[in-house]
Amino acid sequence: MISTKGRYAIRVMIDLAENDNGNYIPLKDIALRQGLSKKYLEIIVKDMVSGGLLVGASGKGGGYKLCRKPTEYPVGEILELMEGTLSSVACLSGKTVECPRKHECRTLPMWEEYNAMVHDFFYSKTLNDLLEQKS
Repeated sequence: MISTKGRYAIRVMIDLAENDNGNYIPLKDIALRQGLSKKYLEIIVKDMVSGGLLVGASGKGGGYKLCRKPTEYPVGEILELMEGTLSSVACLSGKTVECPRKHECRTLPMWEEYNAMVHDFFYSKTLNDLLEQKS
């Protein structure tokens, strides 16, 4: 399941793209427009800046803005930064722990196929695709 952290990160990115005027956008403005807690968004954008999705500036005229064009942000990149792996089962999460039943598991091919579909779905959508969708 995608948490609020991942969903709100996408909403922040959409807000920044829609309101891009070349200047930094204050987090309080994003929080107000999105109806979200500024305090919670502070945690989210900190991770987004350290993950290279956003740039931030403090002080007068400070705030946040995108590092790249909306067409250059796959939704999967945003979600994986905020959520970690999108794998459906622990044995495919990329962690160093390997399942002792891996070579005899009859369900593993199904999970691999499912994970590939989820990955391909989220990486085939860009921030720009979300901006162009009509409600």
